[in-house]
Parts: sequence; C-alpha cells; structure tokens
Amino acid sequence: MDRSLKVTIIEKSNKLLSKVKVSGGGRCNVTHACFDIAEMCKRYPRGQHFVKKAFHQFFTTDTINWFEERGVKLKTEEDGRMFPVTNSSQTIIDSLLKETNKFGVEILMNKEVKSLSMVNGQWSIKFSNSETLTADFVCVASGGYPKSSMFDWLKDLSHTIEEPVPSLFTFNLPKHPITKLMGVSVEKAKVKIQNSKLDEEGPLLITHWGLSGPVVLRLSAWGARELKERNWEFGISVNWLPDYNEETLRKKIQELRNTNASQKIVNKNYFGLPARLWEFFAEQSGTKNEWRWADLPSTEQNKFIKNLCSYECEVKGKTTFKEEFVTAGGIKLNEVDANTMMSKKVPNLFFAGEVLDVDGITGGFNFQHAWTSGFVAAKSIAEK
Repeated sequence: MDRSLKVTIIEKSNKLLSKVKVSGGGRCNVTHACFDIAEMCKRYPRGQHFVKKAFHQFFTTDTINWFEERGVKLKTEEDGRMFPVTNSSQTIIDSLLKETNKFGVEILMNKEVKSLSMVNGQWSIKFSNSETLTADFVCVASGGYPKSSMFDWLKDLSHTIEEPVPSLFTFNLPKHPITKLMGVSVEKAKVKIQNSKLDEEGPLLITHWGLSGPVVLRLSAWGARELKERNWEFGISVNWLPDYNEETLRKKIQELRNTNASQKIVNKNYFGLPARLWEFFAEQSGTKNEWRWADLPSTEQNKFIKNLCSYECEVKGKTTFKEEFVTAGGIKLNEVDANTMMSKKVPNLFFAGEVLDVDGITGGFNFQHAWTSGFVAAKSIAEK
C-alpha cells in the first residue's frame, strides 16, 4: 500500500463487514480451491469475460497467500469451498480490521452517500446529513441493490445499470407433500427447469417450504433473469438417481425382481436413497407396504420409475437463501475497465464487488470477485 495515500472507508450502517460475518453459516467461505482461471470463470453466470481479465492480477492463490501472510490459515473442504481453519468469520473480519489499523485507514460509520460530483477536479461526496467530503479518487464497493432506483446516485454519473434481480434463492413448493420430508437430503440429484435449457446436478435438500441445496442455488443463479421473467413460477423435473434414466432403471428393477423377489419393496432400497424418501416414492407410486418385488404390477412399477427419474413439481415463488442474498445486475460491465476497475465514463471513479454486474454461484466465488476487484482498484489508484 502507498503510505502517502490517505484512505477513508465510508460505511452506511453501524456495522462493518456484516456480509462477511454471516457468510458460510458464520464461517466465511473466503474463496474456492480452483487454481485454473478458465475453469474458475465458468462459475460466474454473469461477468465471465470481465473476471477472467481481472483474475490475471489477483487470483485464488493470491487470496490464500494474502491471508496466510497475515496469520490466517485457510482449509479446503471436500466440495472445494475454503474457510479459515478457525471455522469463524470473525477471524477474517479481525484480519481485515487489523490491516486498516496498521495503515491508519479512517472509517466513517453511519454515513449514507447521497451524491457524487466533480468540483474543481476533485470528488465531492455528499452525505444524507448534508455533510460533504472531498477526495481525489472514489471506489464504490456498496454491494448489490435489490431495486434499480437505489442505483440512481450512480446513474447520475451517466452510468447504465443492468436491472438487479435476485440470485441464489431456493424453490418454494407450497403445500406440496414432499415438504413433509424436510431435512432429508440426497448427495446427487439432477434438477431440470421445464421449457428451458437450464439443468444442474448436485446435492439437494428438502425443506419445510420446498427445495434447496447447492443444485437449486446454482440453478437459481444461472436462471436468475429467466426465472424472474416467469415471476418465479415454473415446472421442474427431478431425477433423484442421475446415474440412471427410465430405461436403465427399468432394467435394474427387473434384476431386483429376479434376485430379490421375496423381499418387501419398502424395506430396503438398493440405490442409496434416504429411507424416508424411498418410502415416500413407493407410497406416491401406489405401492403397498406388504408388496414384495415379485408382486409389483407394471402400472405401479412405471409410476415408481417415473417418480425416481423425472419427479415433476410446480415451483411457486422463491425464498432467499439464509442471509447470503446475491443480486444479478449492477453497473454495466462495458462501462468499466476490467484491468483497472476504473469507469470508462468518469475519470478517477472505480468499482469493486457486487455493485458490478458480476455474480457467481455459491461456493466462495462472489468473495473471490470482491477480493480481486478490490485489489485491482486499489492497485490502480496507488499507481495513479
């Protein structure tokens, strides 16, 4: 950091780093253990080309090293998510605050910026209480906004806004019988949104309001704009056994009928599904508790196969995933230089994080973009 620069952080609320605090269930999903830029970029439904340029300056390895140099070790979980070894987001917060103290960064709390304007070659930052602050450079890192009107103070600087829409949300299935299985999860399911090209595979969780888990969150991110156009009402098809299709599952069940003819169907499933889920599909297919594999009539067998391979539900509405609300939308990317994070329209105005029209799927990708864009903006300002 250039020690001759006087840095001031302006915070609207009375809390610093509140999103860091709640992320990853309070553990802070710092980044993702992906060390190939091209591969990493595939995790961003919006902004892939933009982040690709920026990642050449500050990538996952740099994030890991930055924290480790400051005494914060990260660990990798099976799914690639990276957390501090302490399993506490407070570790990350303390590290960042320690850095601001080290360099004498001034932090102004409870200050809402109302407008930015250029006066005699300097920025005039006006607050809601009518106070002003002057600066040579401004970096906007305000996060995403749920409503387009909340970007008005940036539109006034001639920037264009991609309309914000929710991303990373779960699917509501009001009064659907499957919600009685809340808490049941499967390690791998394939979910397809009907009448679209959208489908994803991964862990799926049944909740008291519908369906959640990584596979649903990823789908909600990739389909953020399309699903809003449908007013979050659409059909889905779930394959609970994605290693099978209806034809191969029929063959497997035929095998079971031959080799396990006398065994009751509901007593044991051979596909690794949770027992409650297996019993639910047996019941939904009209299978009776006392039936053995040899007793299974073709009509009920066909229903069973369809329920396991293409279970159809109607989604009506969405629910925000915990506190990890992410918006798709923000400052249009062709108006920002990805190599510096500076506005192409207004000199000495920079952007970082979710205020840009960049968003990643769940798993540490949004934080990585935040660290990268923040680093690139700061480096550019220091060089200027």
